[in-house]
Amino acid sequence: RCNNGIRRTFLHDAAGIQAETFQLGQQICTYKTITITPSGMNEGELPRQAVSVEDLTPHLKSYIESSGMKNGVLTVVSRHTTTALTINELESRLARDVENFFLKICPPDERSESEKKQTGVRYLHNDIDLRPDGEDEQQRCRDNGWDIDDDAELQKWRDQEPINAHSHLISMMLGSSESIPVVDGEMVIGQWQSVLLVDLD
Repeated sequence: RCNNGIRRTFLHDAAGIQAETFQLGQQICTYKTITITPSGMNEGELPRQAVSVEDLTPHLKSYIESSGMKNGVLTVVSRHTTTALTINELESRLARDVENFFLKICPPDERSESEKKQTGVRYLHNDIDLRPDGEDEQQRCRDNGWDIDDDAELQKWRDQEPINAHSHLISMMLGSSESIPVVDGEMVIGQWQSVLLVDLD
């Protein structure tokens, strides 16, 4: 969340015309990480290649209350490439519709572990044996702690990579952040709206 302290000043010129100026004060920002384990999944369990919709709203309300924030903007960002954020209704049948809708648009690769994989569907991202592809990608692997110049370490990296291109593509369609106004300590969202994390993997 970020707030700006705003100081208002009223000026009068010789003709008596009033003008209002604003001066920004010190910016106030805080950062908090919330870890969510998808419904029906145990912490540390390998990805299920399934779609789940998780309600972040109670976590965010609790954070706003504990932070003392009264007015400002709460920005929620997912730092995982196969999750997405959206504001919508939390309802179990709608959550199943979300899964069915997106998996029709981007069905899982035939090599996937997903129960909804489709024969004949293949994505380049899932050609794990050909990755990393190029010096830039190789350097990103090194920067993230993988010694891919060692054949055994390279194979270890490939073995842990899921067949999940469809999850990345759906995440790009939904987006990875939401900015929510906060007024008088409350998020400005509709009566039936919730802030939802959509786990795509």
